[in-house]
Order: sequence, then structure tokens, then C-alpha cells
Amino acid sequence: MSQTSRSTPATLHDVAREAGVSLATASRSLNGSTRKVNEAYRQKVLEAAARLGYTPNLSAQAVARGTTTTVALLVADIADPYFSSIAAGVVGQADSERLIVTMAETDRDSARELELVRAMRGQRPRVMILASSRRADDPAADALQAELTAYEQTGGRVVFISSTDQAFRTVELENRAGARALATEMVGLGYRRFGALMGPEGLRTGEDRIAGFTEGLVAAGFDLPADRTARTRFTRDGGYEGMRELIARGIGDTQLVFALNDVMAMGAMSALRDAGLEPGLDVAVAGFDDIPTVRDVTPTLTTVRLPLEEVGVRALRLALAESDADSGSPVPTEVVVRESTPRLADAV
Repeated sequence: MSQTSRSTPATLHDVAREAGVSLATASRSLNGSTRKVNEAYRQKVLEAAARLGYTPNLSAQAVARGTTTTVALLVADIADPYFSSIAAGVVGQADSERLIVTMAETDRDSARELELVRAMRGQRPRVMILASSRRADDPAADALQAELTAYEQTGGRVVFISSTDQAFRTVELENRAGARALATEMVGLGYRRFGALMGPEGLRTGEDRIAGFTEGLVAAGFDLPADRTARTRFTRDGGYEGMRELIARGIGDTQLVFALNDVMAMGAMSALRDAGLEPGLDVAVAGFDDIPTVRDVTPTLTTVRLPLEEVGVRALRLALAESDADSGSPVPTEVVVRESTPRLADAV
């Protein structure tokens, strides 16, 4: 029997007949069954399937098992290195677990996120990981919880990354503590007058980071004046626009501007240059996340390091763990000082 002579797709029955084995043996050889199959028979089945061009019906397998070997990953912005780094960790861990990752982008839209969760439920993934930051007052929160609860009741596993009020397994990140440590470090380098580029109002990650940074300043006897802050998008262009806004208002004697993530910080540095100011000399800039590209920009960016790939690894391991008790402690952060925040000459 040849693949080219067929007018219809090969079936599992065809594969079993071609390999000279039972239908059950063919099925177990191809669907990753935990029931042991003789290796010689398994090779015969795989060779027969290749000759016939047979492709397993994953949808049918999902119905039979109640789940697939798929991990559904929802991120806010697939082009953002923060989320792509997390995705790399999930994909790497999934590979070692013999799972396949499908990814979708929410664009930080809670209604779209809910729509995607509903669509993905129909595909019966084994795991669903939600990496987008939560909003404090999300109108879709109750509906999302209902969808995810129903999904878990049919055998799926849900994991959130970062802070949430949802009653599901969560990989906690030290956003607040990391930003507080950054403020303390910057004060230690001699900085006294600060500004900040904040994300959209109500976004948990952003609110935690600005709260931590402010706490660190207050503890050292300094503050973050409201007129030295700007709310903008959590993107490179948002950082550029936010810094332009601060400059237009009159950046004055501000010594350092904290951007709530690294891509915003890079946009902010471009805005400073376009205004005739030199990042790191005229105005220092610091970010958060330590995405790989910040080591290659000029000046290299001071930031708070989150081990983003490890976050992705931990999220999938948590989803597959037997108990919620395996959540562990929050993912730690580390302040990394680089050229964008040089020590001031008069620092003690």
C-alpha cells in the first residue's frame, strides 16, 4: 500500500494492518500511552504510519482522554521580551514533559482574555497558564473565574503568573520588594530627586512596582512627587511618550527616572536623546525585568532582574504538581546596577 495511491487519509486501522499488529497495539504506540508496548512492534507501527502518511487525530484523542498533551499559554504581548522570555521557559519545560505549547495574545484586554480562555477550553489543553498582569478592578474577573473553575473541574490545571485574587495556583513575583530594593540602591548611589513612568492605572504589576519604589524612597527620607510621574502604556513607545511628557512639563532637577519595565526605559532613553539630553549623564534611567537586550543598549540599563525563563519553568511545574503546596516562595529579584545610573560625585 503506498501513500501516493490513496485518495483518502490513512486510518489507524490501515496502520495496524500495514504493521501486522492489533488495533490496540497501534493505538498505544502512536498516542503516547503509559501502557508498555514491545519496542519491535512500536517501531513497526511508526514505520507503517510514516509510509502511509498517517497523522493521529488529536481532537479524537482529546475526547477519549478528556485532555490533550497541550499547554495553553496566554500572554499580554507576544512581542514583549518579558513575555517571550517566560514563554521560552514554558516551552523548554514542556519539551522535557513531552507536551506541546500553544500561545495566544490578550493585548492586555480582559474581555479578549476571557474569549480566548473559552476558545481554548474547547481544545481541552492539559494546562492553562495566564501570564498577563491582573487588573485590580477587572469587570471580567467573575466570568473568568467561572470559566477556569469549569475547566479545572474537567481535569485541567490553571496557573497564574504574578498577583491575583483568583483562587488558582499562582507563581508569585517579588515586584514590590524588587522595586523597593531598587529605590534603596539608587539612594545609596547618591540620587535624591526622582521621577517615574507608570503603567496604566489599575494594572497590578505596575501598581506593585511603583508602590515598592515609593516605599523605598520614603524609608530613606525622600519622595516621588506626583508632578514628576506620567502614566503611559507598558511598551517601548509608551516609555518614549511618557518621558516626552515629563520633559514638556519641565523635567527640572530630576536626577533619576524609574520606568516600570525595561522596554519603557529604553523608550525613555530615546526620548531623552531626542530632547538633547544624555541618558545616564543628564538624567539617569532605571527599569525592571532585565530582559536580554538591556545589556546591549547604550548606556547599559540598571534594572531589577527577574529570572523570566525560570518563571516559565516554575509555572508549568506548578501546573503539573500533585499539590498546591508545591507553589513555593515568590520568585526572587535582584538589583543590577549598570551605566545608566552612575554613582553621583557627591554620594557619600
